[in-house]
Amino acid sequence: MAVLGSIIKGVIELADTFSSEVNAAEAQREILKKLLEKAKETKFGKDYAFEEILKSEDLEKQFAQSVPYFDYHKMNDAYWKHLHEGEENVSWPGTPEYYALSSGTTGKTSKRIPVTEDMLEAIRNTGIKQVSALANFDLPADFFEKTIMMLGSSTDLKEKDGHLEGEISGISASNIPFWFRGYYKPGEEISQIDDWDERVQRIAENAKEWDIGALSGIPSWMELMLKKVIDYHGVQNIHEVWPNLQVYTSGGVAFGPYKKSFNALLAHPITVIDTYLASEGFLAYQARPETEAMKLVLDNGIYFEFVPFKPEYINQDGSITDDAPTIPIAEVEEDVEYVLLISTVSGAWRYLIGDTIKFTDVERHEIIITGRTKFFLNVVGSQLSVNKMNDAIQAMEEKYDMEIPEFTIAATKIDGDYYHKWYIGSPQQDIDKEDLANSLDEALKDANKNYKVARSKALKGVKVEIIAPAIFHSWSEQNKKKGGQVKMERVMGEEKFKDWEAFVKQQSS
Repeated sequence: MAVLGSIIKGVIELADTFSSEVNAAEAQREILKKLLEKAKETKFGKDYAFEEILKSEDLEKQFAQSVPYFDYHKMNDAYWKHLHEGEENVSWPGTPEYYALSSGTTGKTSKRIPVTEDMLEAIRNTGIKQVSALANFDLPADFFEKTIMMLGSSTDLKEKDGHLEGEISGISASNIPFWFRGYYKPGEEISQIDDWDERVQRIAENAKEWDIGALSGIPSWMELMLKKVIDYHGVQNIHEVWPNLQVYTSGGVAFGPYKKSFNALLAHPITVIDTYLASEGFLAYQARPETEAMKLVLDNGIYFEFVPFKPEYINQDGSITDDAPTIPIAEVEEDVEYVLLISTVSGAWRYLIGDTIKFTDVERHEIIITGRTKFFLNVVGSQLSVNKMNDAIQAMEEKYDMEIPEFTIAATKIDGDYYHKWYIGSPQQDIDKEDLANSLDEALKDANKNYKVARSKALKGVKVEIIAPAIFHSWSEQNKKKGGQVKMERVMGEEKFKDWEAFVKQQSS
């Protein structure tokens, strides 16, 4: 009998019984008040009169009226860059000990996002909330005695100007509590290897020594790691190496397009739990098995605002217009897409994180990520969001019995007419491209009335190229870095798409 596992499971279940649903509006008002109080003497707090905002009877409204929107570049140019010049108390008291490097999905240049001790504490607290929520997933007691494989970026953080830099997964892993280290794989030595291929090779070599019960990481790189382990040991599926694997904690991107190819690596289905850990904070986690949606964390260092995701509020570069309205948590509606703004204990204020979300359950404050503002394809009025693309791709996987873990799309002119050109990454190369393009087109027409209208007017048609998924990974490696938090861009602009097509041609020749 798994005695230790039974004890741990009992503690988790007991903790879950004491947790109660927070009043969203009250919790968020309290968070905003704490943020303003703590930052009122910073440069940012003085520039935007936090002291006066705190006197207002309607704190949320006054805050929204007094402080403009910021994206990374605006925040960095006006405030965060001064931190690198040795200034203190810029947008949060003191100076941050860490910076999360994030190239995201849109460029080669890394963003350097402050990560304060307050933020690390908030991330740890949300991690504890997520662990407590495991009580809802009816996992056996022996699961809580197994180890967890956390496939993030390197924990070998780089020292620069008195602080440490790395991707958020590496920063988080380097700050795990001492009591958790015995459960954490691949362990400190392997996790510090910066070269992704070398790190995965070492994981494969040691895999059979570990009793892995759970996986955590971005789906695309997790798949490659699992394939490496399977190939190295000459087995058919990962359960022949890790028979007790029961849970995969996904995050970073929608799991849907990877579901078919991921399941092909397993002997039997496992529990998939989604999370929303960004460089700017741990925003949400899946709290129950009845849904794939995630619960927003409303009482732990992050204040949320929501901008209706409408074309008139979105600029060409993916930022939002100055007159875009914001809605507090108390006024959100289900099945409406919103652009997410956050203010945090790392000194981000009314910050455009770049994601779009939709509430699936307002009472439980559960959301799904629907896409990125920069990946909103609205050339010639098609108004195509990433979640609609993901849904269409999954429909193609079912119709053609194929795996499509990767894809990218661009609006491009061919002989003077606009087309949507899709590059689909799949091991199945023998599918008829024209037939696939027609099916993809019809699926999008059925799912999106704006797309259907665009197809009857300026959008001439759909073109499809099927290429090896490895080409997507090579593109990421050339343009950013392999592994870690790196994600493939789902939508490309015209200039980048030209570079992409040249790269594909080179890789395919």
